[in-house]
Parts: sequence; structure tokens; C-alpha cells
Amino acid sequence: MLDEIVELFAPVPEGTVLDATVGGAGHAEALLDRHRQLRVLGLDRDRAALEAAERRLVRFAGRYRLVHARFDRLAEVLAAQPPPFGGAGLVGALFDLGVSSPQLDRAERGFSYRFDAPLDMRMDTTQTRTAADVVNQSSEADLVHILRTYGDEPNARRIARAMVARRPLQRTGELVALLEDTIPAPARRRGGHPAKRTFQALRIEVNGELDVLAPALDAAVDALQPGGRIGVLSYHSGEDRIVKARFRHHETGGCTCPPQLGCRCGALRTVKLLWRGSHTASAAELAANPRSESARFRAATKLESR
Repeated sequence: MLDEIVELFAPVPEGTVLDATVGGAGHAEALLDRHRQLRVLGLDRDRAALEAAERRLVRFAGRYRLVHARFDRLAEVLAAQPPPFGGAGLVGALFDLGVSSPQLDRAERGFSYRFDAPLDMRMDTTQTRTAADVVNQSSEADLVHILRTYGDEPNARRIARAMVARRPLQRTGELVALLEDTIPAPARRRGGHPAKRTFQALRIEVNGELDVLAPALDAAVDALQPGGRIGVLSYHSGEDRIVKARFRHHETGGCTCPPQLGCRCGALRTVKLLWRGSHTASAAELAANPRSESARFRAATKLESR
């Protein structure tokens, strides 16, 4: 949804846009190329992604800064930045959640069920816990919870039982074979690859993706200047629920008064939604990039404080 993201930040004044998940810098490059009033502060927990971003953005010297950090540290990162990237607040913030295409396409990272590789799935390779640790050290009950909560896997209990019985599992190929043996044939014939949900759930668990999202969104809203904009691309129902809930909180100021009585608690709205619900990929983008099928895009603008 590159064009929609570029358009989102067109009205903002000169200043810094936070790309909280810079990845290979596709969005950052487009923003710098099309909006000459903008600078980009890019965060990523994946050092390989930052190296790719540096190569892609080198022609914009002086207009970008890249930091190795998980986005729940963004308040700390912003406070540490020298001018012009720090101090004045943000004019924009962008979150592109989930796993990136380069991570999926590099077999050795262990994110994809298409390749046989170590069961890794760490976005930040400096952390120690891997997908193999989750699979081999978690209780059966914990595995059921992970698969149901993060993968919406209807066969979670059957899969968790099989994982425990076949331990140790060290490679993606072993896990794929287990899933193909365990998931009933009718379920394997619908809903895509039988490993899709399990790999998604393990990746989210390994990287703590949902745990850090809400505080990161709150910190980004707090850091925005009035009139600044925030956009979030999510790819998983759990992510989108969190984004929707945090946007709703900031839209209402946390007011819990009965709607029929109006707000009497003095809550202050901090954002205005730019549209209701979420935008999805166009038919043309779906044809060009099937991975965009699950994308949900939400956006809001920061209001003047009162």
C-alpha cells in the first residue's frame, strides 16, 4: 500500500517521520523521494534490515537516521536523537507490522515453511530465545495457547500434542512434516499451506510482537506534533485489534461515559481518525503482491492540545 502511505504524509509540515519498522526501507525511500520536506528516523530490531536500508537510502544523506532498536523503545530513542531528528516532536509515524519479505525469503532465518532451515525466527539475532526453544521447552498447554492466540489455529491441541511427542524439533522441515502428518486432510485442503498458522504463531511468540505493540503506539501518538499523522499496517487479527483499540482510546481520550449522556469525565481526545475502519489492498496490488491480502491500514491525525 505504498501509494496510500505516501499520500498519508503529504500534508504534514517539514519535520521527522518515524518509520518504526524500517525494514529494507521501501516506505522510507518513497517518503524521502516524494516529500522533500521530510526526514526519516528508521528503527528496526533486525541488523540485516538496517544494513539493507542504509544501502537503499545512501542517496538521501543528511535526511535519514537509522537506529537498531525495537519499537517499544521509541521514546528512549527519540530522546537520544540530536537535531534535526530529535527535540521537536514528530510530524509522522509509520508502523508496518509483522515479518518482512526479505526475512521470509532468506532461508537461514527460519521464518518460512518453504525452506528447510534451523527453527530460528528471531528478528533480532542478538536475542537468545528461538522458535526451537519455544517448541522444545514450552509445556503442551502453553503451546496450545500460543497456537490459538497468535495463529488462530483450530487444530492447536492436536499439533501441540504432536510437538511434545516428537521433541526435539530443530529444523523447519521437521516441523512442516509434523504439521502435514498431524493436521486432518480436509483442513490441509483449505486455507493455504498447513504450516502457515503455526509458523505465524511461533514467530509472534519468539519476538513478543503483540506484547510491545500497544505501548509503542501510545508513545508514537504522544511524540506527534499537532497535525502530525500516524499510520499502521497490520497483517494479523490480533495486531489489528490492538491498533483499533489504541486508536479508539486516543480518539475518545479514554472516556467511558455512557454515549447517551455525553462525556462528563473531562477526557481529552488526542487524535482524530482519518477514516473509519481499515483500508485494504487494491485488486491491482493483490495481483502484484499476494502477501498484501491480509494487510489492514489504519490512520489518525494528532489534535491540538487543550
